[in-house]
Amino acid sequence: MTAAAAASSPRAQLLDCADFTDAAHRVLPGDVWDFIAGGAGRERTLAANEAAFASVRLRPRGLAAVGEPDTTVRVFGTRWGAPLGVAPLAYHGLAHSDGEAGTAKAAAELGLPLIVSTFAGQPLERIRAAAGEAAPLWLQLYCFRDQEVTEGLARRAAAAGYQALVVTADTPYMGRRLRDLRNDFRIPPHIRPVNLPPAAAHQAPSGSAATGPDSPAAHSRSAFRADQDWTIVDRLRRISGLPVVVKGVMTGQDTHAAISAGAEGVIVSNHGGRQLDGAPAALDALPEVVTAVGGSVPVFLDGGVRSGADAFTALALGANAAFVGRPALYALAADGASGVRQLLSIMSGELADTMVFTGHRTVPSIDATAVEMPR
Repeated sequence: MTAAAAASSPRAQLLDCADFTDAAHRVLPGDVWDFIAGGAGRERTLAANEAAFASVRLRPRGLAAVGEPDTTVRVFGTRWGAPLGVAPLAYHGLAHSDGEAGTAKAAAELGLPLIVSTFAGQPLERIRAAAGEAAPLWLQLYCFRDQEVTEGLARRAAAAGYQALVVTADTPYMGRRLRDLRNDFRIPPHIRPVNLPPAAAHQAPSGSAATGPDSPAAHSRSAFRADQDWTIVDRLRRISGLPVVVKGVMTGQDTHAAISAGAEGVIVSNHGGRQLDGAPAALDALPEVVTAVGGSVPVFLDGGVRSGADAFTALALGANAAFVGRPALYALAADGASGVRQLLSIMSGELADTMVFTGHRTVPSIDATAVEMPR
């Protein structure tokens, strides 16, 4: 039975993120599940991301006369249906044949943003067409040894109507992910990073053998530029004419560096616990980054967001929006683009409910008085 068929049973309805997770686990091959679900090392940071949200308590308000809350926000001049979006995830085709185009269509129908990964399995232009011209769509970039590869992707995104670039700062190469090592995980031959030129897909430093993208960890070692500095931010901004957001900011020090380099936004993220095991939970790092930003640029968060209430918590601690990662692929695995739309709709509804129960009619009114932090 497929996940979609199982979901048709009243006893197996997909009602929250956990339901989609379970459905995906049932249908995905074991090594693919581990590639998506796993983290680096002993997966301490992976677990901490969700645990941090679980430790926060929400403060209810009575007779607050909220009525119907307004969840909309504006980011970089574009209206979003809610301060909620889909984080960059490689190879959506591993979860379902709808791929990135399906995810983009689902998010766009709700007015929510998608950050497309450098390692998308479908062309940037096809993803833009699926989302529609006005939908919020950003492109995530890694820093390649061949600078023209990174810059070419930035130019191509601008030409295709993407609205921002997201530079991932925490990945000079991939972290040590034990599940993938034990499985000797390989990307299937029918799924490829189609937006990279062939040379970049098999790039290697001088004097070493080229490594193909079927082995993500080895490919990152050979293709990524591990000595990249902050100058990439201004260069990409000038080349593309787009705002550049830096993803992987976890400290005030890096926040200041990103803004000084020309970043117009930062994403507090530990790469979903897939890079430095033992790093803090993203939510725990958020207040330091918000303080360092001082309102000068938008602050976003990903890592451990599993409900609209989690997104609300991030907003209360100073984020402008929160992005979900793995849950989007779980929803895609469960029921293709329809599953993604259903999950994002559920999470948007959970956010609206939380706003009502805590007495907030609009997103800007949400602040730290709405939560109680662990002692």
